[in-house]
Amino acid sequence: QVRLVESGGGLVQAGGSLRLSCAASGLMFSMNWMGWYRQAPGKQRELVATITRGGTANYSDSVQGRFSISRDGAKNMVDLQMNSLKPEDTGVYYCAAYKLSTYWGQGTQVTVFS
Repeated sequence: QVRLVESGGGLVQAGGSLRLSCAASGLMFSMNWMGWYRQAPGKQRELVATITRGGTANYSDSVQGRFSISRDGAKNMVDLQMNSLKPEDTGVYYCAAYKLSTYWGQGTQVTVFS
């Protein structure tokens, strides 16, 4: 059974940084892509960033230039470095991965205060 476990969320002042990590277990193969989504209170879940097995990264416009995604494909791990955080970055961040199906982590809370 595939399991994604996130870590690294927390409370940070605007302008600060956080690093999220996600580790996938229960796999016998490398995921096609891994990434992060987030959901703010009262809003739909939205894409933050994804990265393919080959290392191609994709970012939402709202985080482009501030966030950086990286991946250890051999270990099925993905990190999200978040810099210059804004209050609107607040939400639950979910790790996601895809190989034939999409898998989701339980989520980690990120709160940015001004």
